[in-house]
Amino acid sequence: MVNNNTTKEQERNELFKTIWQIANDLRGSVDGWDFKQYVLGFLFYRFISENITNYINEQERKISGNENFDYAKLTDNEAEAGRTETVREKGFFILPGELFANVRKRAKEDNNLNETLSHIFQNIENSAKGFDSENDIKGLFDDIDLNSNKLGNTVEKRNQKLVKLLDAIGNLKLGNGNYHENNIDAFGDAYEFLMTMYASNAGKSGGEFFTPQEVSELLAHITTINKEEVNKVYDPCCGSGSLLLKFAKILGKENVKLGFFGQEINLTTYNLCRINMFLHDINYNKFDIAHGDTLTDPKHWDDEPFDAIVSNPPYSTKWDGDGNPLLINDPRFAPAGVLAPKSKADLAFVMHMLSWLSPIGTAAIVSFPGVLYRGGAEQKIRKYLIDNNYIDTVIQLPPDLFFGTTIATCILVIKKNKKDNSILFIDASNEFVRSGNKNKLNEENRQKILDAYIKRVDIDHFAKLVNNQDIAKNEYNIAVSTYVAQKDTREEIDIHKLNAEIREIVARQNELRKAIDEIVEELNG
Repeated sequence: MVNNNTTKEQERNELFKTIWQIANDLRGSVDGWDFKQYVLGFLFYRFISENITNYINEQERKISGNENFDYAKLTDNEAEAGRTETVREKGFFILPGELFANVRKRAKEDNNLNETLSHIFQNIENSAKGFDSENDIKGLFDDIDLNSNKLGNTVEKRNQKLVKLLDAIGNLKLGNGNYHENNIDAFGDAYEFLMTMYASNAGKSGGEFFTPQEVSELLAHITTINKEEVNKVYDPCCGSGSLLLKFAKILGKENVKLGFFGQEINLTTYNLCRINMFLHDINYNKFDIAHGDTLTDPKHWDDEPFDAIVSNPPYSTKWDGDGNPLLINDPRFAPAGVLAPKSKADLAFVMHMLSWLSPIGTAAIVSFPGVLYRGGAEQKIRKYLIDNNYIDTVIQLPPDLFFGTTIATCILVIKKNKKDNSILFIDASNEFVRSGNKNKLNEENRQKILDAYIKRVDIDHFAKLVNNQDIAKNEYNIAVSTYVAQKDTREEIDIHKLNAEIREIVARQNELRKAIDEIVEELNG
């Protein structure tokens, strides 16, 4: 019997190999990071086409008993009768003639393929207008410019490229015509591979879109220790949604009872996040992703508090700070009595997450290491957090884990329901394997960190539990290196052996001098 995990890994590898080939074959003159939009967009188009086809087929076969019913074979007029009901359930509607598979069949003969696709994408978005899903669907295709010269200098060349793209995405093995048949989350895995591939080649900009999967997994595990389900999960800087969606994989999406919530300031990334939700088969009524600045214009006041919060906020980014007189009285920031510096919003994000964390919840936040020890306003905010016993754990991560930066980041774990008045420090700076041009936390590395987090006891050179009073005496410095002693890797010196070696060197030196003196004497003679 074939091991199911082995089968999954084989399927993933085959999928990734095919996607890599698609990207190389179709990219051409289009920059890799830009071309991502086309590959992801058409992957999304195929997914929602198959998703809605399977949904309607299942419903109709139950009602009519006709096992041969196939929505894709209906005329557009026949399909219209079910539009309203379908949008209410799925959040969108696609006519049979506008399904990915049917458009692909006609693509080579369609001299206006780019216009056809533009029209279809607009129709899909318009199908949600006036329904609860309108904001979830709006703008999802905005980043796919089908008339861009990047696809070709003429309409004919652009359409040739689009035909190749439709065929390439259509040929991806995503489940023998039914994505439910996959051993893997094929569409979701395809998305994550594409994001990883492009982020790793996009320099600093790539890091804005994506948190490495193994880091996302570690954060999700930290916030769900001893939990089989959570009420709501939240990420105030959700990027493409990779952190949020780890809860679906770890707990099962049905065990995130009230759904996935997030906010993203970058419009392109906001669109990517909503696409990612759909590609992981999260229905529109189970996620609420908002666009805007979380610190100055948070969108989920009516949804907080959250049981699990995970985030990788931008490091030391600028914000309004004390330049905005309203912020000092904002209930999220006011308790600390001071605002994070204008040039360093790191702890403003921490205060925001603390404010929206439920009494029984856990927040795991990837942070720039400077927040652990910098003075001024940041020291005062740390004082507030420590004096009120909100900081549970600080984990030092290895360097060079993230796309776009080589710095060694840390994880701040925040709780409101701690059972002790101490902070656990974990030094995981050496817990990595080198993979390609980045470091990576493998399963063994992650498990070692989680085990230490759960046990909450001292481990030589790895973990240290420190009382809050001792931290206060140390001026509220919570840098891990301050409390976890590094292992001394220097070899113990044998003084007797060393003296013997020195005597041998001196003797040899005297012999060489004597030999040189004899040679000089001969030359002078």
